[in-house]
This record gives sequence, structure tokens and C-alpha cells, in this order.
Amino acid sequence: MNQSPFIMLRVTEIFRSIQGESTHAGRPCSFVRLTGCPMRCVWCDSEYTFTGGERMTIEEVLAQVRAFGCKLVEVTGGEPLAQREAFTLIERLCDEGYEVLIETGGYVSTEGVDPRAKIILDVKCPASGEEPRNHWLNLERLRADCDEVKFVVANREDWEYARRVIESYKLEERTRAVLISPVWDAVDLKELADWISSSGLNVRMQLQMHKQIWGAEARGV
Repeated sequence: MNQSPFIMLRVTEIFRSIQGESTHAGRPCSFVRLTGCPMRCVWCDSEYTFTGGERMTIEEVLAQVRAFGCKLVEVTGGEPLAQREAFTLIERLCDEGYEVLIETGGYVSTEGVDPRAKIILDVKCPASGEEPRNHWLNLERLRADCDEVKFVVANREDWEYARRVIESYKLEERTRAVLISPVWDAVDLKELADWISSSGLNVRMQLQMHKQIWGAEARGV
């Protein structure tokens, strides 16, 4: 690992809040949101991360995380793994004993991510406009004891696509959890609940808790 104190990251925001998604939903969590993403999903709710941000050293990032006093940390974006320096940040967080979650869009390879970190992999469905860019080898690296996979669905076609991928890659057995998340205000929640409950799949529907608390446009919460 490169221990240089001068390794720089471009950071959009660092904040403490409640984890809003995944099986960790509801837990206090510190978030490190990195800047930049190679994807342009049509329903993206974090376009403000595409550009800008502040250049920070890894030590500066760690200092802010330590100040929150929270042992659960999520590295997110944008696409956090698009910055190669993020791999060093993840390792440093693990070295300091944090429980580390990585929210990744699945385009960048997860190979090389510190194995102590937990992957939450977002498989892109057709309505995102980015489905052809899924890096399928990432699914084969998922671990049943700690990693999770998420499908953001905008319509019935997305749901059927998710079903096929779940079954083809045996994701119910390969992951800790398979998460089905509706695009905000795009899917009838009762219909989605019916699709899931009648599917026979061992998956879970998730709603974005942070948006229900603070609203869809809120940042840094």
C-alpha cells in the first residue's frame, strides 16, 4: 500500500447520517462521497457529483471521518472506484478498524478492493441507459457472507431483467442480499411489491430511507 500522505482524492462531501439503503439501513453511518462517474444513468440522483469537488489528501479525509466517531463508513459517489486512489482510502479505513461499505455502480472492476470492505454492487437495468456497460465479472466476485447486489428498477422491463440476472448468476446464493430499489417516483410501489412477492425469489424490496426523511433533493444527509 502506498502510505504517502500526499495521495489526493477529489471529494464532493463527507457527512454523518443514517444509512438509507441495503441491509444496513437505519444504522448511523459516515459517508465519503467522491467526485466523478463514468456512467450517465438517466435517473441519477447524484448528478452534482459528476464535476467539481474538493481535492483532499487521504489523511484529511480520515481526520474528518474520525471526528464523527462512527464505526460504519460508506465510500460512495458518483462512482468511487473510478478514482484509483480510493482503493488506498478503503484500505486505510479498514486498517483503522472501520466497517467499510463500498457503493459501486458495477462499471469499474472491484478486483483489488480490500477484502475487508463490503461491496454493494448496483447492476444497471435497461431503463438506466447504461446496461451494456455492466462489468459482469464483478458479479462472480461477490461473497455470500458480506456483499450485496442492488437493482434499481424503473418499470416492469427492468424487473424482468433483474429476475433473469438474479437467476443466471445465482445471486440469491452468491450474496448476503439481493435488493430491489424503485426509481424515485417512477414505479407504483404496490405493483413492485406484488412483482416481488409473487416471484418466489429470495430478494428484498428497499425504499430509500434518507429520501423519505429529508426529501429527494437533499444533500449531505
